[in-house]
Amino acid sequence: MKKPTRVNHPPAVELPPGNHPLVAPIYQTVKFEFDTVAETERYLRGERPGFFYSRASNPTTRQLEQLLAELQGREDCLVTASGVGAISQTLLSLTKQADHVICFVETYNPTRYLIRRLLGRFGVTHTMLSIEDVAGVERTLAAQPVRLLFFESPTNPITKIADIGALTRLARAAGALSVMDNTFAGFHQHGAYEVDIFVHSLTKYASGTGDVMGGAVIARSELIRGMRTDFGALGGTLDPHAAFLILRGLKTYFVRYQAQSASAARIAGLLAAHPAVERVHYPGLPAHPQHALAVGQMQDFGSIVSFDLKGGAAAGRRFADALELFALAASLGSTESLVVTPQMMGGRELSAEQQRMSAITEGTIRLSIGLEDPDDLLEDVARALAATGS
Repeated sequence: MKKPTRVNHPPAVELPPGNHPLVAPIYQTVKFEFDTVAETERYLRGERPGFFYSRASNPTTRQLEQLLAELQGREDCLVTASGVGAISQTLLSLTKQADHVICFVETYNPTRYLIRRLLGRFGVTHTMLSIEDVAGVERTLAAQPVRLLFFESPTNPITKIADIGALTRLARAAGALSVMDNTFAGFHQHGAYEVDIFVHSLTKYASGTGDVMGGAVIARSELIRGMRTDFGALGGTLDPHAAFLILRGLKTYFVRYQAQSASAARIAGLLAAHPAVERVHYPGLPAHPQHALAVGQMQDFGSIVSFDLKGGAAAGRRFADALELFALAASLGSTESLVVTPQMMGGRELSAEQQRMSAITEGTIRLSIGLEDPDDLLEDVARALAATGS
C-alpha cells in the first residue's frame, strides 16, 4: 500500500476482549460500513442493528439519547443541534394541515413563533391561553379536535407552575398529545406525570458550561420511532463531538442543579425582603402563588429567579449595569450567573391583554444563578439593588 493510500486507510486499533475505556470514544465520523453488500442490505431493510450515516444515528449521539431517556423516565430519545431544533422538528413531525394546537402566552418566545407563524403558514391553527386557565383548556378540547397541547413548567421567565396532572389528564381524555418543554425543571423532574413528549434544550443544564448547543425529544418508543425518519430528513442532527461534550457535562448535572437551586433560593429570599422589589417570582418561596403546586410537583425549584423592580425600566437598567458577577447574556443553566432585562425577553407580538397575562413588566429582571460563591452573588445583587435608587 502506497503512502497516499495508507493515510486514507490507517491501521485499525481494536481493544482486546475485556479491555474497556472508562470514557466512551467520540465517533467523529459521518459514515459507517459493513463488511459485505449483503450485510449492508440487511441493515437497510431493518434486519440487523448498526450504523450507516450519522445524520440518522451515531454511537456517541445514541449513548446520549439512551442516557437522557433513562433520566427522564421514558423509553427513547432523539437529540438535535439545538433546543429550538428539538421544538421545531417535534412540531413539524407531529402536525399536519388542519390540526389544532393549544399553547400558552407564558411560553418561550421562539415556541410561540413556531406555533403561530411557521405552523400557521401550513394550515395548523392554534388557541393561546394562560397557563393558569385550565378551564379554558378544557373548553377548547371539548369544542374541537386538538392534536397537541404544548406547555412548559416553570414558565420562562416568570416561573409560573403548570398543573401538569390536570393538563395531561385533559389532553389524554381528548385524544391530544401533551408536549412539555421541561428545560427549566431538568431531567430529574416531572417524569412521573403522563406527559407524552418532553423537549429539552441541552444547551442549558445538560451541558452546564455554556459552550455547546443541543436539544432533546424524549418519549415512549412508538412516538420516537414515528418521528425518527422525519428528524433525519429535516437534518437538524447533533454533532458527535457536541454529544460527547454534553455527556461530559451530565456527569456533574445533579451536583450543579442542586447547588444552583440552593443559591437561587437564598437570592430569592434577599430580593423578597428588599424595599426596591415589587414582587419575586420563584416557586420555592411560600409567597409564590403556586408554591403548593410546585412543592407537590418538584424536587428542586431551579436556578431561575425573576422579580419586578418598583422603579420600572430605568431601575432595571441601573440594576443590570451595576452587577459585576452576572453577565448580561441570553440562555441559562450554565456555571456562570446571567441577567436578562425585559427588553431582551421578546413578546412584542403579543396583544396588550396577552402581555398582561404574561406578567412581564417594564421592571422585570430574570437572573440565572450559576456556581459562583453564593455569598459573593448575594453581595453583588445587594449592591446592584442599592444602585436602582429605589
